[in-house]
Amino acid sequence: MSKVVKAKYTAEAVAGFTHRTAMEEAARCLLCHDAPCSQGCPAGTDPAKFIRSIRFRNVKGAAETIRKNNILGGSCARVCPYDRLCEEACSRCGIDKPIEIGKLQRYAIEQEKLFGMKILESPEEKKAGKIACIGAGPASLACAAELAKTGYEVTVFEREAKAGGVLTYGIVPSRLPQDVVDHDIAQVEGLGVKFEFNKAVKADDVNEYDAVFVGAGLWGANLPEIDGTDLDGVYSAVDFLKEARTKKEAFDPGKKVIVVGGGDVAVDCAVTAKLLGAEDVKIVYRRTLEEAPGNINEFHYALSLGIGITTGMAPAAINGSGKVETVEFTGFRDEAAKLALSADAIVFATGQTPEDMTEIAPVKVTGKGTIEAPEGKAGGKFFAAGDIVNGGKTVVEAVAAGKEAADAIIAYLEEKGVK
Repeated sequence: MSKVVKAKYTAEAVAGFTHRTAMEEAARCLLCHDAPCSQGCPAGTDPAKFIRSIRFRNVKGAAETIRKNNILGGSCARVCPYDRLCEEACSRCGIDKPIEIGKLQRYAIEQEKLFGMKILESPEEKKAGKIACIGAGPASLACAAELAKTGYEVTVFEREAKAGGVLTYGIVPSRLPQDVVDHDIAQVEGLGVKFEFNKAVKADDVNEYDAVFVGAGLWGANLPEIDGTDLDGVYSAVDFLKEARTKKEAFDPGKKVIVVGGGDVAVDCAVTAKLLGAEDVKIVYRRTLEEAPGNINEFHYALSLGIGITTGMAPAAINGSGKVETVEFTGFRDEAAKLALSADAIVFATGQTPEDMTEIAPVKVTGKGTIEAPEGKAGGKFFAAGDIVNGGKTVVEAVAAGKEAADAIIAYLEEKGVK
């Protein structure tokens, strides 16, 4: 396999703004009084305020606005679906095109890192409460940061070797470099949050804590009920991306890879396979491209790499002698349509399932296995948010939910007199 191709796996695909281009883009802002862009951000990152700061060359002020409102501001700048949130709400949409809010957010956080800005600090006077967060994904990190900023002692338990959850193990690094994730996590650590890695939590581990937050995410495989899913070379998206992120250039995806799905995760899997040396990569989606939930820019990037996209077909069977050899598809809306493709591997990016957390926390679960936690409250001293509750949405929505759960925890502890 080509070392040149492999080297691109960890290289960021899209360049950010320079100082000059950032200032030019910020100057396009209409400085709206009602700031529809800020209203369009689930996490309350307040784009209107940080864009205004950049426009008037107050880059530190921009970084402060982002970081105080969104502890994962660097990661969200790369993976947030701006086109459906703040940028869609931008008033310039009716004139020419929206402000590139994501790239301006990225620029501000890059300046924060470049100049070693110290923005967040925990109060010197600590509170009595101790909180445990299960999982070190976006919701847990956001919850832990909010609690630490208030003065509480927070410990995050993570069964993997690194923090970040899906940010570290579930997104192709050409879209989200690991150093960006690590910089965000460093801000959480800087608030005094403690991490215990390689720790599979049991119920006894959290007995001593005044409150427990569950933000374990979705890590269970969701494979279709068709023949051949037990063959070697069949992956769930989360397993495929995790193995690639862990092994990097040592990971061999195979020469021919098929990815089933139409979301950003499917594109990440296809791009990962291609950048790690697969010669023939295809995305197969059951609906039309217009109906696909993935970002259209990500599909364009996949096409630019030579990745094929086939729509209207659903997997029917996987064939092979011990290992994947061919995959059969039938038409999703036209059952007479048939398609057979040879493959060394097939990746199902068709969603993940939650793991059973009831042995750790006495929480109620839905029929889909997610935790019932209105406004973050799962019952008693237990709270939950993020994918384990909503079934899998965006990183920025996980941040918003983690912040909401932190508010609920603070209210609970104050009501209990733990101050």
